[in-house]
Amino acid sequence: MTIDLTALAAPDFWIGVGIVAGIYSIFSLGLQLNVGFTGILNFGQAGFMAVGAYAMAILILKLHWPAPAAIAASTAIAMLAGIVIGAASLRLSGDYLAMATIAAAQLVGGVAQNAAPLTGGNQGLLGYDAAWAALARWMLARLRAVGLGDQSQLPLFIVTWAIFGLALALLTGLRGTPWGRVLRAIREDEAAAAALGKNVFAYKLQSLAIAAALAALAGDLLALNITLIYPQSFSADVTFIGFAVLVLGGLGSFAGVALGSVLLWTVLEAASFVRLPLAADKVAAVQMLIVGLVLIAVMVWRPEGLRGKREEMVLRG
Repeated sequence: MTIDLTALAAPDFWIGVGIVAGIYSIFSLGLQLNVGFTGILNFGQAGFMAVGAYAMAILILKLHWPAPAAIAASTAIAMLAGIVIGAASLRLSGDYLAMATIAAAQLVGGVAQNAAPLTGGNQGLLGYDAAWAALARWMLARLRAVGLGDQSQLPLFIVTWAIFGLALALLTGLRGTPWGRVLRAIREDEAAAAALGKNVFAYKLQSLAIAAALAALAGDLLALNITLIYPQSFSADVTFIGFAVLVLGGLGSFAGVALGSVLLWTVLEAASFVRLPLAADKVAAVQMLIVGLVLIAVMVWRPEGLRGKREEMVLRG
């Protein structure tokens, strides 16, 4: 077994990993708000991501909206979807809520696949990123002028982590407010929070709507990164990767989300540079086995996650 260290040392590799890790960090901040701070088992986050990405692309391609307005509107549409889905499902709890959110995400995926005149179906949508490409070229020219490199993906890397930083600052600030303390009270004991006069359903709905907005922003960035939107980009695996990020980073830690995402995607991408003396059809399986072993080792060393606390490991109903 050998490892291509040259490829791992290349700036393009780390910028590519950083972009995907940043996108999943934004995506997982919403899951952290739901799972780690409110006690909502939201397994439909990928559906909100799809709503945001498709809404942005459709507004740009079909209605010729400027990109900034399309991004803002797509975020609002995803929040509205979160409110609608939450109104129908948040009175459920535990496994029933998880199944309802999974079903909602599957519904979004089904619409994206079958509403071909609007969404492009399995062929997808492309050409929505012209405005971003122009902005990226301008940013890259400015970066080159000050000697900060010429990697073509660097502008998206900067924008992605800037958005994550803003979202992190906002959620960290909200955590210490009365609103944030009510969310924690709901997670710890929903009945007790209701007995104190708090509208538990309304707070849960707000938490889900904010998570949907974060998923939409992550979906917009993913769409810019892959330059083609198609239903398989937003499969249930996306949400499960988000939960892996939560476990690695630690429940209840917003900053841990970034650490978990960077670790996960570094290991996933680095595994592709492991060279094995095996048939091609077996290499991918062994590479994923290596990824699994590395992640298991991390969880044995830090079962509460990189930034988590042991008391946060049990999700109370």
